[in-house]
Amino acid sequence: MQIWLGLGNPGPTYAMQRHNVGFMAADVLADIHGFGPVQKKFQGWLQEGRIGTQKVLLLKPATFMNNSGRAAAEILHFYKLGVEALTVFHDELDLAPFKVKVKRGGGTAGHNGLRSIDQHLGPDFRRVRLGIGHPGHKDRVHGYVLGNYAKAEQDDLAAMLGAVAAEAGWLAAGDDARFMSDVALRQQG
Repeated sequence: MQIWLGLGNPGPTYAMQRHNVGFMAADVLADIHGFGPVQKKFQGWLQEGRIGTQKVLLLKPATFMNNSGRAAAEILHFYKLGVEALTVFHDELDLAPFKVKVKRGGGTAGHNGLRSIDQHLGPDFRRVRLGIGHPGHKDRVHGYVLGNYAKAEQDDLAAMLGAVAAEAGWLAAGDDARFMSDVALRQQG
C-alpha cells in the first residue's frame, strides 16, 4: 500500500493558488483513476483506489500547509508504514512552470509543507515536484506562491495534471524515471 499526499491549503480562497497544485494533482488522480468517495480521516480528506496493481491512499491534509506533517505521520503510523511508502505532490519554485520531477529525500528549500513532513518523518520520502517557476526575486516569492494561476496558464496546468494522472502507473510501480520521461513526452504532444 502507498500513501500519496497532495499538499495545499483547505478552502475555496486557496483553490487556484500555485501553492495548491499538490491538491489539484490529488483531485485529478482520484478522478482519472476512479477513486472512492472522500472520507474525513487522518486530519484531512482521504480517498482510496488503485493505480495499476497498487493500492493507493490519497490524502489531502486539512491542517494547512505548515502542519501537513501531522496528517502524514498519522496515516503512516496508523497503517504501520515506513516513510518509503509516502509520496508527496507539491509546488516547486526551482523548476520551470509545468515541469515535473521526482526525487527521494533532500532538503525543503523553504517549503513549509515539506518542512513539516521532514520534522515529523525525516527527509527520506519521495517527492513529485510540480514546477511553478520562480518570480525572480526572493521578496516576491510569498505573493507569487499564494497567487492564483493566470487564465493564460490554465491549459498548461491542465496538461501537466493530466499527464501526471495518465502516467501515474509508472509512479505506483516505482519507475520514477519512466514516469518523468512519459509525463514530459505527453506535455510535448
